[in-house]
Amino acid sequence: MATVNFISHLASPASVYLLLFLLSTTAAAINVTTVLSSFPNLSSFSNLLVSSGIASELSGRNSLTLLAVPNSHFSSASVDFTRRLSPPKLADLLRFNVLLQFLSDSDLRRISPSGSAVTTLYEASGHVFAGSGSVNVTRDPASGSVTIGSPTSSKSVTVLKLLETKPPNITLLSVDSFLVPAGIDLTASETLIPPTSGMSPPPAGINLTQILINGHNFNVALSLLVASGVITELENDDHGAGITVFVPTDSAFSDLPENQNLQSLPADKKAIVLKFHVLNSYYTLGSLESITNPVNPTLATELMGAGSYTLNISRVNGSIVTINSGLVLALVTQTAFDQNPVSVFGVSKVLLPKELFPKSGQPVSTPATTTPPRQVSLSPEGSDDQPSRLVAPPGEVVSSSTVKRTRVFFYLCWCIAFWCAFLV
Repeated sequence: MATVNFISHLASPASVYLLLFLLSTTAAAINVTTVLSSFPNLSSFSNLLVSSGIASELSGRNSLTLLAVPNSHFSSASVDFTRRLSPPKLADLLRFNVLLQFLSDSDLRRISPSGSAVTTLYEASGHVFAGSGSVNVTRDPASGSVTIGSPTSSKSVTVLKLLETKPPNITLLSVDSFLVPAGIDLTASETLIPPTSGMSPPPAGINLTQILINGHNFNVALSLLVASGVITELENDDHGAGITVFVPTDSAFSDLPENQNLQSLPADKKAIVLKFHVLNSYYTLGSLESITNPVNPTLATELMGAGSYTLNISRVNGSIVTINSGLVLALVTQTAFDQNPVSVFGVSKVLLPKELFPKSGQPVSTPATTTPPRQVSLSPEGSDDQPSRLVAPPGEVVSSSTVKRTRVFFYLCWCIAFWCAFLV
């Protein structure tokens, strides 16, 4: 009975610690409104995030940097752009001020004068129909000031202060004005923008074809996906737990050696390679950076069997996501689309499965006629039948008896040296 009481006394604190751990893990999820509530001078910005629905979009994400505009900007603005912009465009404006990367104070200090490109929520939403949805973060080495601007515009914003950072989830930066994407004019009325400006909201549903067209450097991958019918399967699928698509850039295909030309594969194997680039779960860039199980099944795994056609995903040097196919190591270079339940990422290499491509790089093929392998018989000692010998390349023929004698010789030498040292 004493033993039982002793164990119960130990179990109680352990249960409390486990409960506290689970609560702390749950609390680590991003709640933007809670973070902003500590800063009264950001109340207008916080209200915009809530009313536009952007705050709810951010609730399931991690690794964010918010470019928050103080109330003074709203009061001094010459026009009330929140009334002039339609709700979809106001939401896109706010998405452009959400960076999908956690930038700490040390990260900002390490940025080179040439800058660093960072994906925004606007680019990940797939709503970019003009210009670029990414931003360029630069730092002046002389003054230490950090500016953030669009690559397609000369306008930029200046970081006033780093207000708060909660590694590795969220950083809050105070900036002097809103960062405006190309195609949105804060001074113009929504009715003055012609309908042919190309900035209409994207069509309902997930259109992977349009997403890859908007990416500008996925032309080869798009042609392969369309010709194989794989893109139709992906667009018509109900997605279930979601999908994550890794799309090689055009330069990735041009870097392939001649003996790894996907066009030479049969149609069924070509489809397998393309499905090898798709995970059967939805991942944001932040969740890829913090993935706990590096080995992930693909849509090709569902076709070919468990344990085959898997991708190994890991993070190196802080925030660089790598994908290992077993033959190729690729880097995630950009976020082309990220809207639950679908995310699309550009990768630097074509992911070649080791099941289809041996080390030589030649695709695995089944020849029309094959020569039976030579039978290797294991004959007992004293038999008249001589066993076959595995022939080594010229200059590397070494008999097994020679190897055994060599090992025995070195072992005896080691023993003699050991006893001599002991006696001395």
